[in-house]
Amino acid sequence: MRFDDKIALVTGGASGIGKATVMEFARCGATVICADIDEKKGAEVVAEAKQSNFAVEYLPINLAESASIRRSAAAILAQHPRIDILVNAAGWNDLQLFVDNPPDYMDRVIAINLNGTLHLTQALLPAMIAAGKGKIVNISSDAGRVGSSGETTYAAAKGGVIAFTKSLAREVARYSINVNCVCPGPTDTPMLQSRPENLRAAFLKAIPFRRFARPQEIADAVVFFASSRSDYVTGQVLSVSGGLTFAG
Repeated sequence: MRFDDKIALVTGGASGIGKATVMEFARCGATVICADIDEKKGAEVVAEAKQSNFAVEYLPINLAESASIRRSAAAILAQHPRIDILVNAAGWNDLQLFVDNPPDYMDRVIAINLNGTLHLTQALLPAMIAAGKGKIVNISSDAGRVGSSGETTYAAAKGGVIAFTKSLAREVARYSINVNCVCPGPTDTPMLQSRPENLRAAFLKAIPFRRFARPQEIADAVVFFASSRSDYVTGQVLSVSGGLTFAG
């Protein structure tokens, strides 16, 4: 699949699934904006891409603050005429029982995982509507589909991303804009590596393929939804979990 002359913006692009997605789009010919709060890692992604002559730019963004999101969106639209592909890949949470969640923790999880997606998409959507085309791919989680003990607030936010995907897809289909959602299962990212060893072992035992997803495998699903091969697909939720969640 080729994305020559396409401009893609990927949040959380400095590591994990987001970075794999940035590099795959760039490998396929797109100009890619790596949007992330971590400036050091963002610069490292740009430097790595440059070694392969990939067109990757870094955009600082704080998805926990709506004002920062709006400023970043305005800055990128001042630089580029439009965004052809928007991938809302950023996510963050900690592992703790819901009853122990401090209020500020809940607010931050919802801000980053749900509100950030809403604000950024709304800020970039008018340019897509004016162009009469666009692809939006939201990365939720199977936690948002079937629940996950110790991640209840995160699951609530990611469930909101799924509902947002379906509803927005209905609103913008008239403009030939596709909105779809990828739900990863346990994926070999820095977030997963920070989990206790016994939890990771339990995940492995429950996954039929007996291994974690590689970030590239999630990026492959994102790229499909962003490509012309999915032009007649919208409002859909794809689980990429190695068979961990067959239903829900």
